[in-house]
Amino acid sequence: MAEHTKSSITIEAAPAAVMGVIADFGRYPEWTGEVKEAEVLATDAEGRAEQVRLLLDAGAIKDDHTLAYTWISANEVRWSLVKSQMLRTLDGSYALAPRDGGTRTEVTYQLTVDVKIPMLGMIKRKAEKVIIDRALAGLKKRVESGDAGSADDAAPEGAATATPDDPA
Repeated sequence: MAEHTKSSITIEAAPAAVMGVIADFGRYPEWTGEVKEAEVLATDAEGRAEQVRLLLDAGAIKDDHTLAYTWISANEVRWSLVKSQMLRTLDGSYALAPRDGGTRTEVTYQLTVDVKIPMLGMIKRKAEKVIIDRALAGLKKRVESGDAGSADDAAPEGAATATPDDPA
């Protein structure tokens, strides 16, 4: 059974601002270290991404894959792998929790990765941890820098953050 890796960070912004950055897949290459390209392939009736193609380079894990997104609430989004060349599983989520009256947000990122090629569990977990830590640090920097785009670029109403699922 697959194991998952989880980490949290507090961002000095309201959940809606954080979700706006998370939901703006086209700008991921600007602030995530691992995502080199991102393309929204399908959206739901509310304009939120349902399928996204990502070109990932995370050191030990390099892949061109498609993820399906499920918007659980305004503060949570989950994703699962649709297709990949290298990965068997890539499930994750972002869960946002307002703090200090909604002026700050605790973001929890959960990720489960399983590759098609044999890889020691210790190396796989280290890769998951690197992906999560870089993503959270990049998200925090992006949101707090105010470079999240204009209000027109924000996530559609009801969009939520992504946190990895725990199939274990």
